[in-house]
Amino acid sequence: MNIIRLKDGRERSLLRRHPWVFEGAIDSGGADSGETVRIESHAGQFLGWGAFSPSSKIRVRVWSFNEAQPIDASFFIARIAQSICARSLFDIKSDGVRLIHGESDGLPGLVVDRYADTLVAQFSSCGTERWKSVIVDALLAQTGLTRLYERSDASVRTLEGLPEATGWLAGSGDTGIVITEHDWKLSLDVAEGHKTGFYLDQRDSRQKFAAYARRLQFKDVLNCYCYTGGFTVAALAGGAAHVTSIDSSGPAIERAKANVALNGFDASRTTMLDADVNASLRQYVKDGRTFDAIVLDPPKFAPTVNHAERAARAYKDINRLALSLLAPGGVLFTYSCSGGISADLFHKIVASAGTDAGVDAFISERMGGAPDHPMTVAFPEGEYLKGLVLIKRTVN
Repeated sequence: MNIIRLKDGRERSLLRRHPWVFEGAIDSGGADSGETVRIESHAGQFLGWGAFSPSSKIRVRVWSFNEAQPIDASFFIARIAQSICARSLFDIKSDGVRLIHGESDGLPGLVVDRYADTLVAQFSSCGTERWKSVIVDALLAQTGLTRLYERSDASVRTLEGLPEATGWLAGSGDTGIVITEHDWKLSLDVAEGHKTGFYLDQRDSRQKFAAYARRLQFKDVLNCYCYTGGFTVAALAGGAAHVTSIDSSGPAIERAKANVALNGFDASRTTMLDADVNASLRQYVKDGRTFDAIVLDPPKFAPTVNHAERAARAYKDINRLALSLLAPGGVLFTYSCSGGISADLFHKIVASAGTDAGVDAFISERMGGAPDHPMTVAFPEGEYLKGLVLIKRTVN
């Protein structure tokens, strides 16, 4: 067994059960890609078993902090079973579910989503790549499903020194799927859609938006970065009179239209625009438009803290415009999915946007990812999705 020995004093995070060892913390040792290594303090104290990644700045990802735990096929079978069982603890009203959420489930570098009768897996670390066949067999055996599609095409694979990989690992057939979520249906494509095919993490936010639409009787809603129209369907389900949806992807807009039709809503209640969100918001301000509710769910502006400053300007700009466009008493659901933007920083960015817009707002609620995308006490980096629900104040 290869041993990774840390520099003096660099063991503190592992003693707190944080699952990452960065390149700069290592004093000596190495291994092949994905190979299991024993992690020790500078004094030789056992700290954990982890998967070695020769190319990544996160040089080791911890599998277990138990010295007696062998890292073998049985380990992965048990961890996958624990992860799937844990989903029964959460109130998930959908057959689209995240079954494994990386570090939060003790399987760093592995994401697995279930969409109805199909599993989609993303292997984004050297360790999960090395154990891929064992993981695939365990997933199929424990879910009883026969179709598993791989979406290992995230940019992090490059940082791990791994090539992109997509395609069927088990089963075959159409990659288009329809899932049930709350009281509506949503279509997706596991081969072409973002992430593993869809944004399951916004499930509870979509339900919340439908509830606000129902309670406050929205007439005119603006859904920015609408993707395939999840929030659009939610608004219509909540009784919104009209929803304008904007995305710069033509195929996403076409699927959003299909999702409106799939749920039996009249297309005349929607306007679908293949356009730039920022430019559209500026034009609406110029035209004097107002909306009862706006959703801002942009793509990841800051993948790391190194991008935070530039991303902060982008988040501030779109929130300033959105707050200007809200009617008095209007509601803004605004989000950041950037790991490099903390919840506290996001709050400050939105507050600054309000100041620049000359707008004050009540913070009605704070939003995060759905519970099947858990954050653990030992791994706060798992809190990537942050959201605020704001109600525009009328100030004399």
